[in-house]
Amino acid sequence: MQFMPLPQKILKCGDLSLDLSKPHIMGILNVTPDSFSDGGQHDQVADAVKFALQMIEDGASIIDIGGESTRPGASPVSVEEELRRVIPVVKALAHSGVVMSIDTSQPEVIRSAVKAGAHIWNDVRGLTRPHALQTAVELDIPVMIMHMRGEPTTMNQLAEYDDVTTEVMVELQQRVDDALAAGVKPNNIMIDPGFGFAKNADHNLKLLNEFYKLNMLGYPILSALSRKRFIGEALGGVEAQQRVVGSVTAHLMSIQQGACMVRAHDVKAMSDAIKVWQATLAA
Repeated sequence: MQFMPLPQKILKCGDLSLDLSKPHIMGILNVTPDSFSDGGQHDQVADAVKFALQMIEDGASIIDIGGESTRPGASPVSVEEELRRVIPVVKALAHSGVVMSIDTSQPEVIRSAVKAGAHIWNDVRGLTRPHALQTAVELDIPVMIMHMRGEPTTMNQLAEYDDVTTEVMVELQQRVDDALAAGVKPNNIMIDPGFGFAKNADHNLKLLNEFYKLNMLGYPILSALSRKRFIGEALGGVEAQQRVVGSVTAHLMSIQQGACMVRAHDVKAMSDAIKVWQATLAA
């Protein structure tokens, strides 16, 4: 593990902006019945909005709203159902003053969400769906390009690497190159190594230990490993809700290696850890 500074960059998010020279917390808001850790807890609009406002109070500067579970083996969701789950929450939070990202791979969903007030496209499929690249260009918004092989239903069978960090970087670079060739602006691109997606526990731990190498790609980095299975395995097989400290620790390791954004379930705990880390830097 190698310490890396955060990027000196401002991410423009519509009328809002994020100073990426300090770490930001992306609070997870799953409006789904079947997400691996919190499925069904926030699938009513009022509950979702209440939880989002609590995460903002706890220190989240981005709320990541997702209407489709991407856990291993998850069933696909229709565009219509995803819109039904996501758009009312976006509209309800549109005047909260917080940046909203949308966890979707569907161009139709991100178009409607941006029209309703969202700012960032967080795509676990790396803009590979039909018309996704064109949509990213037309919307001219920040995009999170994540590394994954296959689909949630097939990704576990594709977790084979000779050198996971190098191969993830090569495959991420290809997706970035495709985005640039389509016309996505470099200043709109962030990358995510995709912890838990087509990677086993050993792959994830090696990727975390070598996270600093991702800075060589030259784009701001999102770390999204909250409550992932490999955290639970490192802790002896504990359930998702018991992975808070492990997740915060691993995210802090990511930040020390250059991650300017972490996607977290447990915002208050993550915020406290970042405050202590920042205090040591200022001492």
